[in-house]
Amino acid sequence: MKAVILAAGQGTRIRSVHGEHPKCLIEVDNATILDHQLEALYKAGITDVVMVVGYEKEQIINHVRSRKLNHVQRVQFIENPAFAITNNIYSLWLALDWVRGDSFIVLNADVIFDADVLDRAVRANTPISMIIDLLWRDETMKVIIHGDRVIQMSKKIPRVQFSGTYIGVTMFSKEIQERFCNKMTTVISAGRVNEFFNVAVQELVDEGVHVGYTTTDGLAWAEIDDPTDLNFAQQNVFPQIATATV
Repeated sequence: MKAVILAAGQGTRIRSVHGEHPKCLIEVDNATILDHQLEALYKAGITDVVMVVGYEKEQIINHVRSRKLNHVQRVQFIENPAFAITNNIYSLWLALDWVRGDSFIVLNADVIFDADVLDRAVRANTPISMIIDLLWRDETMKVIIHGDRVIQMSKKIPRVQFSGTYIGVTMFSKEIQERFCNKMTTVISAGRVNEFFNVAVQELVDEGVHVGYTTTDGLAWAEIDDPTDLNFAQQNVFPQIATATV
């Protein structure tokens, strides 16, 4: 399995407290969100990683190259030169050739989570599998579940209908790869470059593709978009992440 970390975004809503830096470089107990993601991937047995970068890309590249690794983990980079006018669907589309021929996991670069969250997720046996939290979180994408399937995903799902909160991590099997790639290309070719890649997943759901899920099982996580998210993570997530890595 390979991993794609989507890290091209500008993070404008958190600049007031984080400055001109990519969100993945927010520090968590003398490490960064990115460091924690790479360590979690390694623990899950994933050593081939590509990062799609754009905003302040040199900061990310220099950080990765300066890390003192205790293990072999190959991290490559793909640039999204249109990061200022596109969303993560375009970033992932740029990485599709790199993932061809293998199963892969996609992570939003602004998500911090307990490494154990990936344990069951990487062994999922459905064509596509999302990691969800069964509790409500404001501002994040929600899902509706029917049986063992995710049948709808959107930020507009109201609380009375939601089944879980998507944490920003998705697995794709080798078998679904060509179909997903074709769907992504169709969306991009239609000029829909400012969407989340989940719109392509939703279209596959509507066509009958089984999108399963695993849960966080109460383990700590946070998506950090703005100062409120960062404050929540500092109080409720970072301490638990630090304890889990001791």
